[in-house]
Parts: sequence; structure tokens; C-alpha cells
Amino acid sequence: MKLVWSPETASKAYIDTAKYCEVNQESSVAELISAMAAGWNAKLVLETWSRGGILATSIGLAIASRHTDGRHVCIVPDELSRSEYEEAVREAGMSPEIIVGEAEVVMEGLVGIDFMVVDSRQRDFARVLRVAKLSSRGAVLVCKNASSRSGSSCRWRGVVDDGSRRLVRSVFLPVGKGVDIAHVATSGGNSSNSGKGKSRWIKHVDRQSGEEYVIRK
Repeated sequence: MKLVWSPETASKAYIDTAKYCEVNQESSVAELISAMAAGWNAKLVLETWSRGGILATSIGLAIASRHTDGRHVCIVPDELSRSEYEEAVREAGMSPEIIVGEAEVVMEGLVGIDFMVVDSRQRDFARVLRVAKLSSRGAVLVCKNASSRSGSSCRWRGVVDDGSRRLVRSVFLPVGKGVDIAHVATSGGNSSNSGKGKSRWIKHVDRQSGEEYVIRK
């Protein structure tokens, strides 16, 4: 199996998120991410959040999870963050699952992640992406506030280059403060073909858009 795009579900999540968020830079990010999570029919949606962070994206992810009948989990570092997050999302009528602890430790109990959102302003965001246990269908990984980092906003090659993951496509979108997105394939979905000869991956970069594709031959 693999992730399959549903434009109808994406559209519904986008419209519902727009109703909750004001039309500004942050809401445009929330609507985009909500539409992606719903459109890819994500069953396990994961985000990391800490005190003072923007909550519009969290509302969007909660809305997307409703449309996919999925599980929305937010990892926060401490009880103060949990209280602030919980109060804000409940005011919006949402009730995602909140887990307190270090993201790397919490990840051990979360298997089959389809869609994940991290803030690239957090120091450990790349490490958290690396230890995430992704779905056998593959996953979509998203870095918010990507333009706040110097150079490459999110070094996907370092995140997925572990033998069990392959970067299918990545793109940077100048939405809000920058959104870096990667579609990652996992080896779990191709285990039945492991003995049928070796395949190879070919990288192609679109010179006009800057998008990177990896194709299996």
C-alpha cells in the first residue's frame, strides 16, 4: 500500500480550517497543512509544540483528523505547554491527544506515522524526524518556519538516508515563514519484493521549480 491523494477530502479540510482561522499569514499555513493531512488520508497525525507557538496549525491538523477518522497526537515538553495547548484547542472545540515528554522518547510508542509536523526553530527537530517510526505506506513530513534557518531549511537527506527510507519528493513553499515538505517512502511497503533482485534510485531535480524527485528503476 501507499499514500493516495484525495482532493475532495483535502478541499473539505481546507474550507473547515479557513472557518476557524483568520485570513493571515499563519492561517494560510494552517489551511495548507490541514488540506495535505486530509488529502493524504493520514490515520496517525503527529506534531510537536511548545509554549508560545502558533496554534492555528494544530487546529488545522485536528480538523484534518476528523475528516480522515484519524488519530491526532501532539507532543509537548512540559506541563505548562500542555495546559496552554489544551486550553487553546478546547476553546476551538478540538480535543487532540496530548503527550508530555521529550519527543525522542515519546516516539518509541508511536508507530505508523502518516503525517508529521515539526517547527524548524526547535533545536532537535531534525533528530525527532529521524527517529519517527513512519507508516509502511510512507509519510509526509513538514517543517514549519523553515525560512528562519540559514542555508537549507530542512536537510531531508540527513533525515531519510538510513537505508529504510527514500525521499520521493521535496519542496519548499514560501508560505507564512516558510514550509518545507517531504514525501518519504519506507521499505516496509516493499518487503515482498526484497528477494527479487536489486533496484536502484535515480535523483532528478527540476531546474525551474527546484523540486527534487527520487525515482525507483
